[in-house]
Amino acid sequence: MKKIYYLFIFFFSLLTTNIYANNNTMILKLTYGDVEIELYPNKAPNHVERFKKLADSGKYDGVVFHRVIDGFMAQSGDVKFGNSNSSEFNLSLAGTGGSDLPNVKAEFTDIAHTRGILSAARSADPDSANSQFFICLDSAPHLDRQYSAFGKVVKGMEFIDMIKKGDPNSGAVPNPDKIISLKSK
Repeated sequence: MKKIYYLFIFFFSLLTTNIYANNNTMILKLTYGDVEIELYPNKAPNHVERFKKLADSGKYDGVVFHRVIDGFMAQSGDVKFGNSNSSEFNLSLAGTGGSDLPNVKAEFTDIAHTRGILSAARSADPDSANSQFFICLDSAPHLDRQYSAFGKVVKGMEFIDMIKKGDPNSGAVPNPDKIISLKSK
């Protein structure tokens, strides 16, 4: 009887571990292919919660990568002005908007901004992150402990690399790629 009990506990723990892991995995669909992102709720719980809330409610679907600098990062997430499916879409304002939710306070972590890291975009105010995010195309140590890193691309980074690059200085992309969908796995 004890063996059955221990087997039950073992399988239950495997099941719940798998569910927990899947709850913190996102699938970003791009024209080029699917990207799997692992989120770090233990490092930046409020940023992870906001990202999942917006993603799972479809707010990121159709949002453009408005700022992409080769060798640095690809930025998206302006759900107000950057959503190509919305009547408020305005590429010249993309990067200045956010969601209707309040801003998220900074959660600076020990996560280094290396290739594939997902981090919150913000203004000069560290507590101004809202819906925008960026994915590092290469290491950017000058961002460490200055921006809230909260996840990492674990599969499909080659598709992130294919996102259209913008102006080498400003990163502005005249005909940007967009997020087809972004949801929890």
